[in-house]
Amino acid sequence: MNGDGIRFNIAALALAAGLFWGAAILIVSAANLLWPGYGRLFLDLPGPIYPGYRPGGGPGSVIADGAAAGAVIGWMYNTLAASMKRRS
Repeated sequence: MNGDGIRFNIAALALAAGLFWGAAILIVSAANLLWPGYGRLFLDLPGPIYPGYRPGGGPGSVIADGAAAGAVIGWMYNTLAASMKRRS
């Protein structure tokens, strides 16, 4: 490493987080269709957060939310890392 620290690629982190969160919802939804009751609490959790979301309805808005969260986390990390570097 060259001593400059590590910077996240915010777009890549946003995409990865969105796909991960969407895939988690999709996989648990599919398992819930096979074994009713499986993951019910997990699938009920996003209901109040995502307008139009219903368990088993697909990961559309969930992927967008995961991407937004990933972008915010990446931006916060890069900003804090740069701030701490200036102080040292």
